[in-house]
Amino acid sequence: MQKSECHGDTQLRNRVTGNYNQRTSPSPQIKHRTTVQRSKSSPSTNSPDSARKVHPRPSDKLNPKTINPFGEQSRAPSAFAAVYSKGGIPCRLVHGSVKHRLQWDSPPEHLSFDPLLITLAEGLRETKHPYTFVSKEGFRELLLVRDAPEKAVPVLPRLIPVLKAALSHSDDDVFERGLNALVQLSVVVGPSLNDHLKHLLTSECLIIIKAKIPTYCSICC
Repeated sequence: MQKSECHGDTQLRNRVTGNYNQRTSPSPQIKHRTTVQRSKSSPSTNSPDSARKVHPRPSDKLNPKTINPFGEQSRAPSAFAAVYSKGGIPCRLVHGSVKHRLQWDSPPEHLSFDPLLITLAEGLRETKHPYTFVSKEGFRELLLVRDAPEKAVPVLPRLIPVLKAALSHSDDDVFERGLNALVQLSVVVGPSLNDHLKHLLTSECLIIIKAKIPTYCSICC
């Protein structure tokens, strides 16, 4: 009689425990729902945001190479960049909505060509903005002053080697800026340039000019 009572108590106890475990343990549906919610909340490595961080923006192609005056430079700056950063060029770039322009600290008519014109010619070999624009436009505007011939002729012996370096440059944009500067200088100084052409238009330089811009070479010559 005691054994049957103990056996009945044991079955009753197991039944109560089983009901408690069924109530406390999560069902398979709840487990599946929790797993789906966790997968949605965790960021995916293949999301568009992560892909957008890896690929460059299309607008980067529209902006020219620009020097960062506050960033660390991997190499020493060029002579023109060093002079420009120290305020040695008496003009600054003014950004416009349509085009850029130069703002001179003093009228170009009051400036000496020695060594300003030579320094601007050295800047023609630059490949980054704003150095490219400042050197090209500054050289052109300086030669437009009224007494430019009298000021430019004395600096020709030092100016010609600098222009020759631009014409021999491997970069096509640098070559074009150098050739434009040579044409502008020729218009200003006229026959005074003839004595220096043998140092400027060497056989190697002429081969480069003819290979890049044949028509322009004929006009320049």
